[in-house]
Amino acid sequence: MTDCTALCPELGTGAETAAAAPALTPLMMILIEIALAAGGFGIGTGEFVIMGLLPEVATTYGVSVPEAGRVISAYALGVVIGAPIIAVLAAKLSRRTLLLLLMGVFAIGNVTSALAPGFLSFTALRFITGLPHGAYFGVAALVAASMVPPHRRARAVGRVMLGLTIATLIGTPIATVLGQMMSWRAAFLMVGAIGALTMILIALYLPRDKVAEGASIRRELGAFGRLQVWLSLAVAAVGFGGMFSIFSYIAKTTTDTAGLPASMVAIVLALFGIGMNVGNVVGSRMADYSLKGTIGGMLAFNVVLMSVFADRPRPVMLCICVFLTGCGFAACPAVQTRLMDVAADAQTLAAASNHSAFNIANALGAWLGGLVITWGYGYGATGFVGAALSALGLAVFLVSVLIENRSSGR
Repeated sequence: MTDCTALCPELGTGAETAAAAPALTPLMMILIEIALAAGGFGIGTGEFVIMGLLPEVATTYGVSVPEAGRVISAYALGVVIGAPIIAVLAAKLSRRTLLLLLMGVFAIGNVTSALAPGFLSFTALRFITGLPHGAYFGVAALVAASMVPPHRRARAVGRVMLGLTIATLIGTPIATVLGQMMSWRAAFLMVGAIGALTMILIALYLPRDKVAEGASIRRELGAFGRLQVWLSLAVAAVGFGGMFSIFSYIAKTTTDTAGLPASMVAIVLALFGIGMNVGNVVGSRMADYSLKGTIGGMLAFNVVLMSVFADRPRPVMLCICVFLTGCGFAACPAVQTRLMDVAADAQTLAAASNHSAFNIANALGAWLGGLVITWGYGYGATGFVGAALSALGLAVFLVSVLIENRSSGR
């Protein structure tokens, strides 16, 4: 058995909190991780399924597909805004209570999205549904990391994130097919049901916890007074925009640049999803071995990989590059864990803000990728955008490490 430091609001690395906490058996920890991952699976499915159902949504509300695409931006905006605000305002709530509330908002948001009578209300509901996204992943990561010894934290975070990566491979395709066969509304009802199931699992398996002594809005806001927190968030927001620059336009790159038939797009997308899952599992183990080495190594790897991708990818090379680009997700557990380290006693805000940063990376990568395409450089040029963003992220990370080493006298 292991000490139940997950029930303590501080990250469970100190004996002072472990002594007073009840013990968790290995089975109990597995059940808790499954419950937390189920929420990630639902969030991932709900976030990505809309991309395959935009034509149906546009038809229902009588708008163009580009107009319908605004709901994707609305959701992303909800993630960016919601994560830090919720983390701060919920400083006085226990983690179990907060997770239940967050998943409740997510479940209700998806159900009401399915019932939205007009496009404006649908867009507003997608924004609301995105609000709990980052805070849920941040708090879930803290709970998972606090159940294990310090040298296994990244793997625990990776197991929670596995729900998100599996969603890209299984949940999103199933929900998309359901939405196409029945109605896009059925897809969101399905996601809402997953959210409700997650609430049940969390209520059953995650023991009640107490609010940390001294927890307050002011203490959480203290995270934003730490330079290393800002630098770590900048690494995520900039350095991993390249993955989204490539992925956002991968369908047209597959058909127009690599010359593959449209039927191959689904296979290429599946390769990306497989890469994300492999990267998550392998990357979390790498991060437990060397946290900084994993972040810096993956950024350097992406610079090379995306430069190769930009060189007019041929069919075989395209498939290899897309798979390896998905593997770039390996750095996510590492960045999440580093934020826990540098945030000191304001871990909830820092951990939640990580997902805001990744959504900024999504928007930045897609925007810059669209610019080079508009300027006539072709879809393959998104790889050069990705390489440049990865290089910039690597530079920020090296500055972060240099400052950290100097402050510690190394």
